[in-house]
Amino acid sequence: MIAVLSILAPIFALIGLGLWLRRSGRAPEEHWRTVEQICYLLFFPALLISTLMDADLGGGAVSDMALTMVATVVPIGGLVLALRGVLYRYWGVEAPAFTSIFQACTRWNGFVALAIVIELYGVEGGALVAVAFAVMVPLINITNVVLLASLLTDGRPDPIKILQTLAKNPFIIGCTVGLAINLLNVSVPHSVETLLDLTGRAALGLGLLAVGAGLRVRYALKPSREIWLTVALKMILWPLIAGLAAYAFGMTGAAFEIAVICVAVPTAMNGFILARRMGGDAELYAGAVTVQTAVAALSIPLVVLLVRALGV
Repeated sequence: MIAVLSILAPIFALIGLGLWLRRSGRAPEEHWRTVEQICYLLFFPALLISTLMDADLGGGAVSDMALTMVATVVPIGGLVLALRGVLYRYWGVEAPAFTSIFQACTRWNGFVALAIVIELYGVEGGALVAVAFAVMVPLINITNVVLLASLLTDGRPDPIKILQTLAKNPFIIGCTVGLAINLLNVSVPHSVETLLDLTGRAALGLGLLAVGAGLRVRYALKPSREIWLTVALKMILWPLIAGLAAYAFGMTGAAFEIAVICVAVPTAMNGFILARRMGGDAELYAGAVTVQTAVAALSIPLVVLLVRALGV
């Protein structure tokens, strides 16, 4: 346990540092919006490209990872949808709050997942996380946008606009470019590789700082039962489903462990922006992100120890 904590401690220390920098006023909130945009538009796409273009995509690990990710998102999303009537009847959860619960249960923080996996398994492990990005980003974004549009607006979701939004998503572009270079065996000039490597290195440190800066402690001082529900479904049930799915698809060793770790991370802050723009319960979502991130500091080391102890 101590060995795992020592490896993961710097990651959560950076998240905490980002929170402290924003709350102390040494790096005001408006500055972090620029950092987030640079990470989103440039640093992380560069990291995904450089990781995927040199990855060994042979064998079944890549396809198994893709299938496992789909086989985990769908059941979790379906379960939360099935709970809507119960939550409304017994907890009085209206549509805005329900959409935030759904988002908090189905989104994942790829920044944190990539940082943890690269630290534990190196760049080769990061390639599997990049595969998870390629699968999860379009699936999760389509599902959440459609749900919010269906429950919070009068009009129907516009499929064309959704596809246009996905086509412009930097993560999807980065995954597509990296996979294309790899599969087509495109020769990339050394200078371009160096540029991508240098740019990608900035992603993890700044990304983790930005995650911490985005946390909203005031929304999580007295967590509601809705927030604790997202913790149970996202931080406990989802990794359990991932483990079962990964085992069913024959994943073993590091690949099995990475598949579980990918979904054991807290939900992502970008759902807060979507909730605020589309009429969801943004405060509930912010509280869920903050509590999940705090819980993750303990739950992720436990998940790592558990999957390694299983010896699959």
